[in-house]
Amino acid sequence: MTVSIRVATSPGEAQIAVVEDNRLIDYTLWRPGAPDGVGDLHRGRVIALVPAMAGAFVALADAEGFLPDSEGAKGLTVGTILAVRITRAAQGTKGPRLTARLDEPASSGPPALLRRGPDPVTRLAARFPGAPILVDDAGVAAGLRLGDRVSVVPSVLDEDIAEAIDALSRPVVELPGGASLSIWPTPALVAIDVDAGGTLSGSGGARQRHEALNRAILPALAEQIRLRNLSGGIVVDLAGLSPRKRAGLAPDLMAALARDPLHPKFLGFTALGLAEIVRSRVHPPLHELLSGPLAAGLAALRAVMGEYSRDLRAMPAVRAHPAVVSALQADSAALPDLVRRTGRMITVRSDPSLPATAWVLEKDHG
Repeated sequence: MTVSIRVATSPGEAQIAVVEDNRLIDYTLWRPGAPDGVGDLHRGRVIALVPAMAGAFVALADAEGFLPDSEGAKGLTVGTILAVRITRAAQGTKGPRLTARLDEPASSGPPALLRRGPDPVTRLAARFPGAPILVDDAGVAAGLRLGDRVSVVPSVLDEDIAEAIDALSRPVVELPGGASLSIWPTPALVAIDVDAGGTLSGSGGARQRHEALNRAILPALAEQIRLRNLSGGIVVDLAGLSPRKRAGLAPDLMAALARDPLHPKFLGFTALGLAEIVRSRVHPPLHELLSGPLAAGLAALRAVMGEYSRDLRAMPAVRAHPAVVSALQADSAALPDLVRRTGRMITVRSDPSLPATAWVLEKDHG
């Protein structure tokens, strides 16, 4: 089996695909100017003890994180200065999760970022130590300190892998034979529905056909959970079968989940027959990264690059909702990266009349 790490770049963003024998087995987005902070080392200051939550809130350079008692908060006092590392990215209004179980000494001073954690390419390179790393941009490749594992090539994603990546943004996953998965993240959990489609024809009784179908789709189900980085509570409604009969699929489901490096846990079936899975949240799931103002702004920059590549004299302006403009300006890498690639400055105009996350390209009149 041949494994490679492919890094396909655009202004302010990189798609990182791990490919095994022309099949996508891992995927993540990297935004160098807006990292999620996981692995970052901070000097923090305890600002509140919360016995009811078994932990403490810690002021960081630009946020507040939560340090559980089990990770070093027990016995601290308000005002304590200590070194902490981010172990889980912020989620909505919740700050990042922290640990103080470090060998790093706590130096005096105000809260500050001391050292960035590893970027996603470095993390995946450690997970797949023998895999070559193919990058389509020499500037990005030069910033990776991974030695001769890194090669610069004109294109890193073939048609099949590009289509597999595009499919991760769609809620419905079409499976061979006509079955499908419908994946719907909600604020509370992720709901996944299995639709048999036209796959139940054939010999044998209905129960046997349903069991065979569900058993066959479980590897694809686990693969989608991993590729989309779904996390927290996940419930799966399998196709057909009574709740009592679904229990027989538990060993197959656990086996399908076993390859996931985050080790999701199968908790059993509910009274309604829904499979319950819990998967640790470390980095933001893909559906969060693909939504919101920054995702819209980066899509606009990709469109600008497309126009520029067709006509090197063209550098359209971007007119966008104020939230999109603010997100691009807050990203420390996106707009400078576009300038690096084109040698041209870009005009970004704010237009409150546009819908949230909307943007348009237009001729730049200066």
